[in-house]
Amino acid sequence: MLGLYDNFPENIHSIASFTFSVPSRKLQEKLVQVLYEMNSRAFNSEEIDQRGLRECAIVFETGVAESGSFNYLDQTEARKLQEVVKREPLRILDFFLSVRYYRINGEKKTPLRFDYFLVRTILKENFLEIRIFHERGPRYISPEDIGNLLGERVKRAYRGKP
Repeated sequence: MLGLYDNFPENIHSIASFTFSVPSRKLQEKLVQVLYEMNSRAFNSEEIDQRGLRECAIVFETGVAESGSFNYLDQTEARKLQEVVKREPLRILDFFLSVRYYRINGEKKTPLRFDYFLVRTILKENFLEIRIFHERGPRYISPEDIGNLLGERVKRAYRGKP
């Protein structure tokens, strides 16, 4: 089933909760849009409030769950997921999030170890809960930071800010 990962872990590392004054359908559409727009975009540490990763580029890669696997959230998958959500919002949406780090030294980019997260979003009336499981990696970004980053980016998307 699109959006639901069959093997999502029961023991999670962080939960972030946010309230919204918009219908759950619109909230889910915005969440998919935010994750799609973050995909493969290089952020600097200040953009995502990670001062401990100075002179680093941080790149997010996102996949949306489909039963036992994840599909890369490209334009086609994002459109497909948006169509499902438009018909009827899903209570749960699961994502895989790979966070890649690159040390920038002049023109040279050196890859560092990556972090891998499983992210479950649960929608209730005007309420978004984000559950994060850190699968592996050095935790340059904590599970708490991932939840807060996603929640805040969705809020900013509603205000029309990047």
